[in-house]
Amino acid sequence: MEKIECAVIGAGVVGLACARALALAGREVIVLERADLIGTETSSRNSEVIHAGIYYGKDTNKARLCVKGRDMMYAYCESHGIGHKRIGKLIVATEQSHIPLLENIRARAAANGVDNLTFVDADTVAEMEPNVVCHGALMSPSTGLVDSHSLMLSYQGDAESHGAMIAFKSPVESGEVTPDGIVLRIGGENPMELLCEQVINAAGLYAQPIAKTITGIPADTIPGSYYARGVYFTLSGGKPPFTRLIYPVPDPAGGLGVHVTIDLGGQVKFGPDVEWIDSVDYTVDPARGERFYDAIRTYWPGLPDGALQPGYAGVRPKTFPKGTHDTDFTIQGPEVHRVKGLVNLYGIESPGLTSSLAIAEDVENILVA
Repeated sequence: MEKIECAVIGAGVVGLACARALALAGREVIVLERADLIGTETSSRNSEVIHAGIYYGKDTNKARLCVKGRDMMYAYCESHGIGHKRIGKLIVATEQSHIPLLENIRARAAANGVDNLTFVDADTVAEMEPNVVCHGALMSPSTGLVDSHSLMLSYQGDAESHGAMIAFKSPVESGEVTPDGIVLRIGGENPMELLCEQVINAAGLYAQPIAKTITGIPADTIPGSYYARGVYFTLSGGKPPFTRLIYPVPDPAGGLGVHVTIDLGGQVKFGPDVEWIDSVDYTVDPARGERFYDAIRTYWPGLPDGALQPGYAGVRPKTFPKGTHDTDFTIQGPEVHRVKGLVNLYGIESPGLTSSLAIAEDVENILVA
């Protein structure tokens, strides 16, 4: 049986950030990835936004790690030449009754340490973004964009240059907690057993199913698995009608509403919506675009008919079912599951990309405690 100091399950943005942090700390690291590429699921199916940390409940992991991770992300992108831009975001009130909601959002952001949101009236918004119609907005100057694939490649390069290895096509099929460490049984073309001193379960959508296959992890410490699909539609043709990200006031039913993002190449995307599904499925139903038109026209009445094209879908890993609980990141160490050397990462959805470096720092701190 092969032995390794640290095994990271999953080569998404968070898994790669963890591998990087551990390798830089001098650990022997292997990343086990079932696909043949990095970041093939949640990490490559998002809006590539660097979030400011506005919406999350005070003292939650999402609030803490997003604000910290945002600053770490900008610094990392600057120092490593990763494509990014502090593009800014407008959170728009499409009805007069939404103005008090903007104040609530600003107060929540301030509680999280995000104190640079400013209110702009409708006339000022019209000067900033002539295509946007609203009753007022909050401006977030800390919101930005990042080239997520270049970011993941950079994390991978940092990890590998410090001795980490990535084993592609290496699905973790089961495991067992033993007195000597955690044994992982790996399938694929070259099945093997690997004895690990430490395991970081960063498998995203599959973190809970993997944990359930590892004998010795208490079942009552593994949360449920629920999935919320969000689809994006792209704007066809012409010059981008906006210079910033445009977000409506958050949807009480879940999600941040059908918002506008502009990638670093200038492509305008709308979404995501929220649809709770029973299993991971990236299908984009073109018919859902009809709902997008009505939502977008609440702030951009000039959206032409037929301008939206089906884009792509992402799936958020949730730990609670629809309408029952505000989901937070779960970063679970031995103080909960009593398994030495194990960290399980559950429910790492947005703002996981923004928070990736901060999450990795948390994981490293747990493992050295």
